[in-house]
Amino acid sequence: MNVVPTSENGSPPVYREIAEELRGQIRSGRYADGDRLPGENTLMEHHGVARATARQALSVLINEGLAVAVRGSGIYVRQFRPLRRHGARRLSKDLWGNGRAIWQTDSDTRGYEVEGLVVDEVVPAEHVLRSLGLAPGDPAVRRSRRYLVEGRPVQSAVSYLSPLLWAGREDSPAARRVRAPDSGPGGIYARLAELGHAPAHFTEEIRVRMPTPEEAEELALSPGTPVLEVARTALTSDHRPVEFNEITMDGSAYVLQYDFDA
Repeated sequence: MNVVPTSENGSPPVYREIAEELRGQIRSGRYADGDRLPGENTLMEHHGVARATARQALSVLINEGLAVAVRGSGIYVRQFRPLRRHGARRLSKDLWGNGRAIWQTDSDTRGYEVEGLVVDEVVPAEHVLRSLGLAPGDPAVRRSRRYLVEGRPVQSAVSYLSPLLWAGREDSPAARRVRAPDSGPGGIYARLAELGHAPAHFTEEIRVRMPTPEEAEELALSPGTPVLEVARTALTSDHRPVEFNEITMDGSAYVLQYDFDA
């Protein structure tokens, strides 16, 4: 009769030991990005464990973002160097004021793609109206998009702007660009500056939560992967709100960096 190994005397559970072995093989390069990992049957035979134990070991790697399950095919290595999101540097006027996209600080030299960009006019939810200082029923221009790095979805964002910002100047180049898919060099913040509403202050609130089914599908998240929810408001020098942005980020794809003076 075969004896299924178990952990004793306070040692790590067997499934964690198996996961650690696979993790080490991924980091050493034995299994590269896109390679298929040993399946449950292989792990059961090699380690002499039950199927539930093999499944738990693979689940650890999936939950860590090191592997992804492909239905009907197997478990594959999914290595991705996290993006470093520098809270202050990415919103600096030196960046967008010189025609650069704030996303360039996140993706570094890896580049990024914008996918599914839609610009429309809506009556936003109450919390958006409140953030922009609008009255109930007021419209706002909504810009929705998804960002990909190395072909991987990492973030979706929906920003809102009040048409009052360009009232009487609807046909100006900056106002047209704000309402167009291509907002031009420096993005929305550069256009707001041209309209006389340059962002001078930003406030962000960040919380971690589990994704909705729609978010998990949009960002191609592995089971158990949380998202970072960012609510950012851009304000002028006299603290007038000019943009409200709701951002949903793949929690396994980012490192958040903030620098402070003592």
